[in-house]
Amino acid sequence: MMNYRIREYEDLDYEIVRELFATGMSEYVPAVCIHILKQPWAILLLMSTFCLLLLSSKSLLLPILAITLLLAAGRQLVGYIWSIYIERCLREDLFNIQKTYMESKNSCFWVVEAEGGSIIGTVAVKLSDEKSGELLLKRMSVRRDYRGLGIAKALCRTVISFARQHGCKSIVLNTLVVQHVAQKMYESVGFKKYLDFILPTLYGQLVNFTISKYRYDFPQET
Repeated sequence: MMNYRIREYEDLDYEIVRELFATGMSEYVPAVCIHILKQPWAILLLMSTFCLLLLSSKSLLLPILAITLLLAAGRQLVGYIWSIYIERCLREDLFNIQKTYMESKNSCFWVVEAEGGSIIGTVAVKLSDEKSGELLLKRMSVRRDYRGLGIAKALCRTVISFARQHGCKSIVLNTLVVQHVAQKMYESVGFKKYLDFILPTLYGQLVNFTISKYRYDFPQET
């Protein structure tokens, strides 16, 4: 069993926390590409391109090369769009972690420190903008080599304990359509899905990119 401890964020963690978030989010690019390829319009586009080039050239080589180039270009485009999202997050709440999470009411940022002092995971919580007494769980991330060891669940329990101690009514969070493992993990610790919606952007509508919202409710005294 691996030894680690969950502690509150310190300023010395700044660069590694941002790197951990960026790396973790970048790992979803292949899954996003596969999700896009499953969309009817993408299948139609690839099949139409292949058939048209096959009929016009009467050769398999040209349509195969064309499809390969389309897939490569699509992969680069998805990676570029994803990098824009990552950079936006780094400029927003992850730009001044101390101010956003450590100096704000009912907010906190935790890191997971392994033996030797390396940071291998993070999670944060702040007041939700949607409902009074509700916290928003954000920036859950565990380094790839340390997944499957129960660290994410331990981070969830840390957030739940924090919310309970502060008398909060519930905790909410958002997951992406490609975060299947994370969704199952949240459900295993008591979060329940209460809403699915398509990302309200042109990109979201085009690729049917679903956001799933989860909530953990605390029993209310009567």
